[in-house]
Amino acid sequence: MPEDAVINAIRSDFIEKTGLITQAEGLPRIAGRVFGMLIFDGDMVSFGDLAKRLQVSRASISTSIRILEERGLVKRMTRPGERQDYFQLASNPYMTMLEGIQKRTRATRDEIAQTIDALPKGAGAIERLQEYVDFYVSTDAAIGVALDELAKTKHAKRDKPESAPEGRKK
Repeated sequence: MPEDAVINAIRSDFIEKTGLITQAEGLPRIAGRVFGMLIFDGDMVSFGDLAKRLQVSRASISTSIRILEERGLVKRMTRPGERQDYFQLASNPYMTMLEGIQKRTRATRDEIAQTIDALPKGAGAIERLQEYVDFYVSTDAAIGVALDELAKTKHAKRDKPESAPEGRKK
């Protein structure tokens, strides 16, 4: 099989996997496919080309782009003299994803803590609810560590442009 065919097969598989991952997170599969394509290809793509390349309706692309833009994962671009919009991966999409997860984690922790605060002292559920809060406190701390590590990695790559990608396994 020619190298281009191998790369195209891997690309298609990656785009589909990203769609399934996104769907498992409660978002539309098409949004994940758009995100996956922008990650893999790394270029600006017009609205119409997104629909054509992914073989989906323009309405599906519109919905998906709106979701990805709201989450700070995709950036809308224009080209001088052209009326159509183009889209590309936002500059720090993975940091943005983690920050969103952290925000939702903290909101959940706070909701549970409010329930504890509303209970009378000595209520039997307090200990179990506190364990639940502690879970979210630990999760928040772990996300903070992940954000720090991701920031270090990004700075390290900027300082050493010739470094090999760590995610690659032989």
